[in-house]
Amino acid sequence: MPFAFEKLHVYQKAVDFAEAVCNITEGFPRGYGFLVDQLNRASLSISANIAEGNGRFTKADRKNFFGIARGSAQECVPLLELARRRGLIDTTTHAGLCDQLEAIVKMLSSLIRGCEERRI
Repeated sequence: MPFAFEKLHVYQKAVDFAEAVCNITEGFPRGYGFLVDQLNRASLSISANIAEGNGRFTKADRKNFFGIARGSAQECVPLLELARRRGLIDTTTHAGLCDQLEAIVKMLSSLIRGCEERRI
């Protein structure tokens, strides 16, 4: 039986995004290890914090972890921009990844608002 967070569309999209980042960064040349590491960590942090937040008992804890996940998604934006500027990813790939991030951030914002609106 899957964990409850695995059913969340935002979690699934976050894992898909992290996988796409892993696939892309595998092709980065030597000398860009700093960018590979930071981008992979930030992208994985999105789904990891969604999972951890969903496992918390209090509304404030859940909201905090969903906020951290949103921050990690936004952290990926300048990292992807640098990769584009350095010619490590093309403009089309950059735009597609940023579109994925925008959708994830919107869903996380909705999750956070949902935490705020619930009385329990």
